[in-house]
Amino acid sequence: MRMTLYHGEPNGPSLTVLAALFAKEVEAELVHIDLASGARHTLSCAQDPQVAMSVEGEGPVLVVEGEAMTDSVFIGCYLDDVGRGAKLRPADPYERWETMRWCRQMIERTAPAAAYLGCRAHRPKADAALLERIGSVDLRARWEQIGAGSFSEAHLTDSRGKINQAAERIEARLDGRDWLMGTFGIADLESYAWLAGMVRLLPAAFAGKPRTAAWLERVRARPAVAQALALSRSADPAASWSVGPEINRWG
Repeated sequence: MRMTLYHGEPNGPSLTVLAALFAKEVEAELVHIDLASGARHTLSCAQDPQVAMSVEGEGPVLVVEGEAMTDSVFIGCYLDDVGRGAKLRPADPYERWETMRWCRQMIERTAPAAAYLGCRAHRPKADAALLERIGSVDLRARWEQIGAGSFSEAHLTDSRGKINQAAERIEARLDGRDWLMGTFGIADLESYAWLAGMVRLLPAAFAGKPRTAAWLERVRARPAVAQALALSRSADPAASWSVGPEINRWG
């Protein structure tokens, strides 16, 4: 099966997908693209609806036999099904529902907040040529706003609150357990991928949370995560951010 993964720096959604790929021992051609400069929109599949309208904003694209897939949790689920080794999702129906519910919280609340704060700290730039290539009106508008440095104080405050909430949920969830959903899996990958870069930007959100701090170290030390992080082309992949999900859409 011919498979190509177009990915950015190992942070956010690219980290989730790369680590899932390695954890599941899936063979794929890896093509690094600069998400922070809009390189995703130069791909031949850029105008495919599932790419142009990706809810995730700027993220990796997995192309399998000519079919493009986006959004890190869903790509991770696909890799979990086609790959080898330990499952990244529980077999029990309720626990699987709980895992997907957790991931949805990450996609809809934490990811937009993290991307917004990350882009403010490490701002991507958009020129007119890039804006013309972006098929989604919503995504183009977000590129324009972030490129111009138009960050809403209300959205910044809301985003900080959501990162605090995510850290609190993780600290509570880890009471008596090492991983978020039984064994190491996609919930850990998706949560870590969006939050690892927030520790430096919002240290107060992680202060006094020893279980969360230990979990962050455990995830980082996982072989698949370490392998993904080793692909970084920068000294600090956690400082690499691009336009994320629309913050207004998810509330």
